[in-house]
Amino acid sequence: MGKGLGRKDYEALLEPMQEELVSMARWADATGARILVLFEGRDTAGKGGAIHAILEHLNTRQCRTVALPAPSARERGEWYFQRYVPHLPAAGEVVLFDRSWYNRAGVEKVMGYATEPQVEAFLRQAPVFEKLLTDDGILLFKYWLTCDQEEQEERLRERLDDPLKRWKLSPVDLAAREKYKDYTKAREHMLDATHTRHAPWTLVDFNDQKHGRLTLIRDLLDRLPDTRCDPPELEMMPLDGKPKTEKFGALEPIKPFPLP
Repeated sequence: MGKGLGRKDYEALLEPMQEELVSMARWADATGARILVLFEGRDTAGKGGAIHAILEHLNTRQCRTVALPAPSARERGEWYFQRYVPHLPAAGEVVLFDRSWYNRAGVEKVMGYATEPQVEAFLRQAPVFEKLLTDDGILLFKYWLTCDQEEQEERLRERLDDPLKRWKLSPVDLAAREKYKDYTKAREHMLDATHTRHAPWTLVDFNDQKHGRLTLIRDLLDRLPDTRCDPPELEMMPLDGKPKTEKFGALEPIKPFPLP
């Protein structure tokens, strides 16, 4: 399937994968597995949509997204990785990072928010930090979502023109348009330094976001252990008597929204 995958075809392909994801979550809960997935990529690449496709039918108490804001003054004075540690998965949890500690090697480097010595220190330390995580049993997956500049421009324009998507667009996003090549250079430097045996990177083409989501989810499921886990047997007994109608005493429901 290429660019222009229709919604019906996309949903038909996605649904069985989402069923596998539900089974995966049951497996993680039953085994105590800790699953950590990092999503990185250019602005508008499709990180949020991919995360939504994965989490759409999962229990939000067990499976969650982490999208940290810019660091506070106190956090800027901490060990760089410190603010991310409290959000790592506990036993049975699935955690998806919408951007991660790799901000330092991307936007912070390109936009001048971090010094060159800070970036180089990060690139030396990130593989060591991730080795600690994987040695402790965390299942770590790192995805970079790729997007050509022509496609990025189209998506930025859509965000600018659509009042429902306007909140996604910031002055930083617009300033970054002129630094497409700089982001490419920073990414390649990051991959050279942090693509390791214990925590490899996986690049996914997201010029077609629907196709990209299918590719990413299939790869994630295929790289996990066998996560087939049937739900517990439940029996739904017949009600004792007729179904009840809601009755109200202290308060009444508000008037229904008027339909056309």
